[in-house]
Amino acid sequence: MLILQIVPFFPEFIERFYSNGMYVYISKISRLTLGKIPFSVGDIIYGIVIFYVLKSIWKARKTWKVEWKNNVLKILSVLSVAYFLFHFLWAMNYYRQPLFEKMKIERDYTNADLLTFTKKLIAKTNEIQSQITKNDSLKVVFPYSQEQVFELNLNGYKTLSSQYPFFEYTNPSIKKSLFSLPLTYMGFGGYLNPFTNEAQINYLMPMYNSPTTSCHEMAHQMGFASESECNFIGFLASVKNKDLYFQYSGYSTALRYCLSNWYIRNEKVYDQLLKTVHPGILKNYQESEDFWKQYDTFIDKGFHIFYDNFLKMNQQKDGMESYSKFVNLLVNYYKGKDLS
Repeated sequence: MLILQIVPFFPEFIERFYSNGMYVYISKISRLTLGKIPFSVGDIIYGIVIFYVLKSIWKARKTWKVEWKNNVLKILSVLSVAYFLFHFLWAMNYYRQPLFEKMKIERDYTNADLLTFTKKLIAKTNEIQSQITKNDSLKVVFPYSQEQVFELNLNGYKTLSSQYPFFEYTNPSIKKSLFSLPLTYMGFGGYLNPFTNEAQINYLMPMYNSPTTSCHEMAHQMGFASESECNFIGFLASVKNKDLYFQYSGYSTALRYCLSNWYIRNEKVYDQLLKTVHPGILKNYQESEDFWKQYDTFIDKGFHIFYDNFLKMNQQKDGMESYSKFVNLLVNYYKGKDLS
């Protein structure tokens, strides 16, 4: 914990010796060892740990008052080991050099910049939706299975890494989460298990979201901890894929973030922009909204509060809002460029 108070002042050191040094070997070993196993080893480990914790609490219920010191020490010892492993195996990446600096992308943008980019994004998403459906009023129906998505994601990353070698992805370890139903109630599309380096995907969500979501979690595997950066990398890996369905996943996801941004900034502009989006794309958005609404309970609100604070404690001062901060990266990355 003392070391973690110091490392934020040395991002270049973490970038060189941990993220591009030690972590490369840690993640490679984890993914080579567990990647070929068809089920989520990390989820099983979590299940065992939860069972063990509940069993220990039940056993200690009668002796808690008498042996409270020993019980507290046991809890602290387990937490301290987990805390160390969490940072040693993955979370030191929270302190690495920001992607803004690595890719020399500006941080700020104007409303005019956002408007120009959003209009380009609408045109591109409309174009791909029309190419797929041949009808601007039909939603895109995704033709691939989850396993096929995991396999085809590699094509997008291969193209992306030819332009940016630090986005090279090897040794896949992407799994359908055994906890997909609990993840849905918590409001999450996936997560990275930091202890096993397995990318866990919620297979219950609408499939057109799957490429971008799984590419996001793959970015976490590569050692990018920031949610906004992983959204950006996941978007690039999706749109660099030659498959139109994967491009649609990336562009439609980015467009939704930009429209949400405008809804907060200026509802009048938002309404004007929305009128130019194909009805079929809006039907896909409605499909997602209807899906998540089914599972909208106090559980997801509680976990979002918890995760919001977790992110703030780990170098992401915007908390859950950091997911949408990737709009900054998008707008500035594509300033003066065509979407491709």
